[in-house]
Amino acid sequence: MIHPLLRVLTLLLLLAPGGCDYGRMYDQESVRTHEKKMPEPPSGTIPFSGGIEVLSRSDPKALKNPAPPTASEVSRGKAAYFNYCVHCHGPRADGRGTVGQSFAPLPTNLTGPEVLTQTDGELYYKISLGYGRHPALATTVAEADRWAVIHYLRSLKDKS
Repeated sequence: MIHPLLRVLTLLLLLAPGGCDYGRMYDQESVRTHEKKMPEPPSGTIPFSGGIEVLSRSDPKALKNPAPPTASEVSRGKAAYFNYCVHCHGPRADGRGTVGQSFAPLPTNLTGPEVLTQTDGELYYKISLGYGRHPALATTVAEADRWAVIHYLRSLKDKS
């Protein structure tokens, strides 16, 4: 005859997996009732400037940097570069960043003529929408910071 304690233990082991299914906080109605719904745009509206969709339909060569290459813009670009780009492209923008060394092919040397002969618009387009293995940064890096990074890269050419 099976010991009664063994029966109870077996029953608990059979019932235990049922208690492992738990809801996530997002699934609770109490959270959803406090969320605000995005307002619907008026009917017939379409974006006429800005946004990734509009940028992707633009001619990269026609894009113009809206900010002049002032010292403050270059400084802003340097800060943005060291926040977002240095890990792959390196502190000298030569493609020798710590993370980038594990990529094949290696990240682009941003101080070389193949990059700096491109227009600001072409660079902005590639930074924003990505190309090759370079990720799209339009949703990660602010528009003004992307333009400022281009000023910073151009300033590196002037120093060499």
